[in-house]
Amino acid sequence: MGILIFLVILVALWQVSYWLFVEVLEIWKAYSMPSPLGVGQRFLELCGNGTIGTALVNSLLRGIAGYAIAVALGILLGLLINQFQYLQKNLKPVVLGVQTLPSVCWVPFSILWFGLSTQAILFVVIMGSAFGIAISVDNAINNILPIYKKAALTMGANKRQLYQYVIFPACLPELVSGLKQGWSFAWRALMSGEVMTTSIGLGQTLIMGRDLADINQVMLVMIIIVAVGIVIDKCVFSVIEKRMQKKRGLAG
Repeated sequence: MGILIFLVILVALWQVSYWLFVEVLEIWKAYSMPSPLGVGQRFLELCGNGTIGTALVNSLLRGIAGYAIAVALGILLGLLINQFQYLQKNLKPVVLGVQTLPSVCWVPFSILWFGLSTQAILFVVIMGSAFGIAISVDNAINNILPIYKKAALTMGANKRQLYQYVIFPACLPELVSGLKQGWSFAWRALMSGEVMTTSIGLGQTLIMGRDLADINQVMLVMIIIVAVGIVIDKCVFSVIEKRMQKKRGLAG
């Protein structure tokens, strides 16, 4: 209830600011300042013709597909880096460096290699999040107390048992945090890929609003992008984290 009241106050202040600075003082132009009423009207219009629904579904499908591939590749790469000292010393710094690249840097490669296609968008998503997930996997394993591994090896555990019963359960909380961060990277990378292509999605709808000088549509898409991120966090990652905490006796 508290968050709902806060949002109502925020929207009210937004509308008052629009009325004051655009309609009364005329400091800003109407085409450069979105208003809650304008955004709401544009939302109803785009819902009515199916634009928002189609764009949202397409973006979610691409985001989930690209993220799933990035998770598989990131976990594999992270395990390899952690397992082999040569890769830990030589490859990890490269992965860290590549991870600092903004996702938009991969867009020219994706367009040249895959054209203006869904594959190009997926490539940007994968490259934008896989390396971050790999680093998270390596760090999660490295942060396990050495005594756990030594105790398991002393009791005769082989490598498979060590990973299955000791390493994976011990690093799971930090690993989930890394996967959560990886999703945020993937979602942002998805928008970078969609704004540069002609595939229908939230990113392309945002650029369409810019091309039409429709600031309300631009603001609407931005709000939806943020809302999707919040919903995914609350309904997926937060639920997983709470279940882990409860299972480990860390939550009431």
